[in-house]
Amino acid sequence: MSAKPGRFKGYPSVPGGDGAPTPRPRCENPVRGLSRRPGGRAARSGARGPGREIIGNRTKGICAKAVGGVVAGWEWDETLFAGTAAHYRRGRLPYAPGLADALAEALRLDGRGRLLDVGCGPGILALTLAHLFGEVVGVDPDPEMIAEARREAAGSGVAGKARWVRARAEELPAGLGRFTVATFGQSFHWMDRELVAATTRDLLWPGGALVHISDLKTETLTVDALPHPAVPGAAIEDLIRHYLGPVRRAGRGVLPQGTPGGEAAVLARAGFSGPRRHVVPGGQPLERTADDVVAGVFSMSFSAPHLFGARRDAFEADLRRLLREASASGRFSERRPSTEVFVWGKDNSPR
Repeated sequence: MSAKPGRFKGYPSVPGGDGAPTPRPRCENPVRGLSRRPGGRAARSGARGPGREIIGNRTKGICAKAVGGVVAGWEWDETLFAGTAAHYRRGRLPYAPGLADALAEALRLDGRGRLLDVGCGPGILALTLAHLFGEVVGVDPDPEMIAEARREAAGSGVAGKARWVRARAEELPAGLGRFTVATFGQSFHWMDRELVAATTRDLLWPGGALVHISDLKTETLTVDALPHPAVPGAAIEDLIRHYLGPVRRAGRGVLPQGTPGGEAAVLARAGFSGPRRHVVPGGQPLERTADDVVAGVFSMSFSAPHLFGARRDAFEADLRRLLREASASGRFSERRPSTEVFVWGKDNSPR
């Protein structure tokens, strides 16, 4: 789930969410790749590596209440991201360029040490950072995500130092060893955060770091002066609601109030110090095709392919028709979001 399209609005939530720990309560993060309105970007979702999900464009709502897990009344199940893995790399907007260099400087990384990427999805974040470590371990519960990560690692020439483990963050297998850095690429909000924070701290060497990475939720990026229209995010949201109903879907359940915030308090209770905040600037123009936008929609948990059942083909046909009406050329302009990084430290003292 690391890793991580524009902003959908369509369901109650507040911008921000688990993406970046802050002192004030926040709900679900925004997603990358789909702009909420022409010329504008929302405050951010994702799941996972670049482009975690959030549904909201500076909309107001009530933060979901977490009780022992993600949200009271909702339980994780294996269908949450079923069928989305094949759409991730094409559909999700990338992290800001310079992310790896910024982390190398902030954490003094030198090509040694071990990285644990929790909720790694198809390996986007882990592989972006692989050259900074001697070994990389990615963990994700979705078998298709793990398979994609293995394929990408082989294609990138780093299969020899990358290991991919299919497991939930709450059920990490024994024998993983200790790590220098643990990353969460917009994945922490899907987890039992109290449990996962404590477990992660135990897996870090003294002086190690937990790093939360997400899109910057407070910026507004426009497509003014770019050659193509913005992705018609609001119309896409309406189409999804037409097919799936007004309440956000999440696996076999629903999340009417999104996912919980309050990450800072969770990590502080787990014994982490900090955080130190870094922002890697984005804003670089991107050109997106209709196929990219369709992939972005199908990469989201709330519009995962399986949710449409027998109506999937009809939904895709309507989606492509909507995109043709929005852009005769079939091309859209976007900008890379800036990337916000929060570094939490594990000091040498026991909890």
